[in-house]
Amino acid sequence: MSLTLPSDLFIDGRYTAPSGRSRTSLVNPATAEVFTEVIAADLQDVETAFAGARKAWESGWRDLSPGKRTEILFAISRKLREHVEELAQMERLQIGKPIGDARDEAGLGARVFEYYAGAITKFGGQTLPVSRGGLDFTLRQPLGVVAAIVPWNFPFPIACWKVAPALAAGNCVILKPASISPLTALKLAEIATEAGLPPGVLQVLPGPGGRIGDALVTHPGIRKVSFTGSTDVGRRIMELASRDLKRVSLELGGKSPNIVFADADWMRAADSSPMSVFANTGQDCCARSRVFVEKSIFEPFVERFVKATRALKVGDPIEDSTQLGPLVTQAHRDTVEDYLADARKRGSVFACGGGRSHPRGWYLEPTVLLNVRHDERCWREEIFGPVVAITPFEDEASMLREVNDSPYGLSGSVWTQSLPKALRVARAVESGVLSINSHSSVHVEAPFGGFKQSGIGRDLGMAALDGYTELKNIYVGE
Repeated sequence: MSLTLPSDLFIDGRYTAPSGRSRTSLVNPATAEVFTEVIAADLQDVETAFAGARKAWESGWRDLSPGKRTEILFAISRKLREHVEELAQMERLQIGKPIGDARDEAGLGARVFEYYAGAITKFGGQTLPVSRGGLDFTLRQPLGVVAAIVPWNFPFPIACWKVAPALAAGNCVILKPASISPLTALKLAEIATEAGLPPGVLQVLPGPGGRIGDALVTHPGIRKVSFTGSTDVGRRIMELASRDLKRVSLELGGKSPNIVFADADWMRAADSSPMSVFANTGQDCCARSRVFVEKSIFEPFVERFVKATRALKVGDPIEDSTQLGPLVTQAHRDTVEDYLADARKRGSVFACGGGRSHPRGWYLEPTVLLNVRHDERCWREEIFGPVVAITPFEDEASMLREVNDSPYGLSGSVWTQSLPKALRVARAVESGVLSINSHSSVHVEAPFGGFKQSGIGRDLGMAALDGYTELKNIYVGE
């Protein structure tokens, strides 16, 4: 299909030339070739976008009836479904996402808007009985103008699951996409405007995170920042936001466990587990990159896991059969290869992978490591690439101590056919999201977020609406 790629900022309901002249070249990771350029915002653009958003909020969006906001979000959802293929092709080009995954994620974005359209009229305050009599009730009121800063690994769906609940709650949003993946964020704003979203309610500012992101976080008029990305950047955002006690929600890094007991359907676990870590070429904070396997089934599990890994199709993202594409940039592949070099130096066993699978583009084979000590980088740090370490265990209590001996706590899986064991282990694992006999982490209807250094606050589900509102208590005396 023929694609028209956006290249300007999106402010006040239209594509807008920036005040500066800086541009960002976008590179196709599968070919290592520049395919377009996008204008980068500067600090004056931040002020322009904020002024437009504040005006839109005060002049009607915050006071729009729930029924009307519902109609607009449903219209956005319908319109997004008309553009699934266009959004998917943009995602394929800018981050090397396999086209099948990109289509699924474009559809997910539409479902997110549909969910929050329906949630608007089901979200509100309470009436409370108080000891002194009278009437006490609470209101959920929008914050105002909020900023959403989204990553490059899932650019479109994460933009949707921040923007949709913020709009549903009555806020205006300034969306800051990653500098290397701005296309679908810009297209989202264009589609939303066509669907009836008033000008200024959703602004999009591509540009460098260290400049534009910092400006949004420190802007005195921005009431909240919702960020998904690395723990290091999240820590910086929290520090900057603390200057004016700005609200933040942070969905950060992970080093998630995959726990397989001998009484599980371990063959199904072995066949399915490779994609729990290698999907999106391992560029996923939910990746189950530490696999704990009960010792009695360790060797046959590893054999089957490796066989399933070798069967994965690594190829051109444009092909429907491709399961794994390239890493997002050359620099990121260099970082992942540095981890692999460290593993070789320390004597880890490469059960498969470790090399470059294609002569062109930033490809890397999915890699299975054995004999990785639990104090090594490949075990403890988030690699954010197609690398998994598998280790045996004998004692449940000792295994759980190892599982929780991590600064992260985002996601994970537990495989067992014993319900009491599944519940016991699920309660013990320090993780915000956990799956039993499954690898599914994200559900539109359920809260998503982490423990410890994996973040603060929750995206998705009704819980996300809490984070975009102020809770006001009102008492009426007798």
